[in-house]
Amino acid sequence: MKKLKVYVYAISKNESKFVESFVKSMSEADGIYVLDTGSTDNTIELLKREKNVVVREEKIEPFRFDVARNTSLAMVPIDADICVCTDFDEVFEPGWRDKLESVWLKEHPTRVDYLYNWSFDAYGHPATTFYMSKIHKRDAYVWEHPVHEVLKFIGENEKSVVVEGMVLNHHQDLTKPRSSYLPLLEVSVKENPEDDRNLHYLGREYMYYGEWNKAIDTLLRHLNLKRSTWKDERAASMRFIARSYLGLKRPLEAKMWFLKAIEEAPYLREGYVELASLYYEEGDYEKTYFYLSEASKITEKPKTYINEDFCWNAYFYDLFSVVAYSLGKREEALEYAKKALELNPMDERIKTNFHLMKESIKKPES
Repeated sequence: MKKLKVYVYAISKNESKFVESFVKSMSEADGIYVLDTGSTDNTIELLKREKNVVVREEKIEPFRFDVARNTSLAMVPIDADICVCTDFDEVFEPGWRDKLESVWLKEHPTRVDYLYNWSFDAYGHPATTFYMSKIHKRDAYVWEHPVHEVLKFIGENEKSVVVEGMVLNHHQDLTKPRSSYLPLLEVSVKENPEDDRNLHYLGREYMYYGEWNKAIDTLLRHLNLKRSTWKDERAASMRFIARSYLGLKRPLEAKMWFLKAIEEAPYLREGYVELASLYYEEGDYEKTYFYLSEASKITEKPKTYINEDFCWNAYFYDLFSVVAYSLGKREEALEYAKKALELNPMDERIKTNFHLMKESIKKPES
């Protein structure tokens, strides 16, 4: 089999805790090229100790992720067959290169998709999983957007294929601030107000910051764009509008938008579960049970970043068990409590509920 030249490129800033795992994971490549944008810890020193790593220091001012990515990509040798863009908190499962080369030689793509475990639960099980596509042909792509940057194809005849069995795991550093995201998203939307993706992200970011009215206005703009056609993301914007109305203490509008989200993407659990949670807070167990039941009919978790972990983890089954029990559906409640306990065996409240429900079934109802 022909030997391809595979290079990894990345940007870094204060990544010392990840250097060892990152380099080990990426060592299957022919070289690793890192642009450091201003580390104040010993990241650069650690990287310079590695034989297979080329590191360069350059501050990007004002900082933009697309400029940093393109600068790091420019470090990759011009004869590269495959460029692999990753971050320091990401690691490939071993054997990734062989899988990548096999598909590349057979299909001759310009870029590839591979499974990306963006988050994990407390027990190490993948929580949010979708396909990533940051591996590409040299000189056929450039990065664009100040944040939530994406690869833009600048060649001819783009072709994307999936590399089955190739998995990248993300172990996010939650101590790192993300305060720069909001102003960068505002810049991105100002530069390209018709970009649906970053308009959605900006509305979501306003929601995270509790800027409820800004979130609603921005997400409505997203929904009104002609190019806003992906139903999963549209439904997410609707749910975020609903959350913002809840932040404004306006539950009737929130319910309306949750229902819109369900109508937009009835194949996703999120709208049903969030509406069920709202009815639970209001004490309406019949409606809570109804919407959880509708959600439970969706048995396959789609591989999309839109997925919310609470729709599939112990929270979902715990809530279902409590509501079912309150409605006198004891055996059903026990079934859901058992599932919740399996997913979160260390939760004492769930454990207690399970045993109480189990005992109640043994006793005749009075």
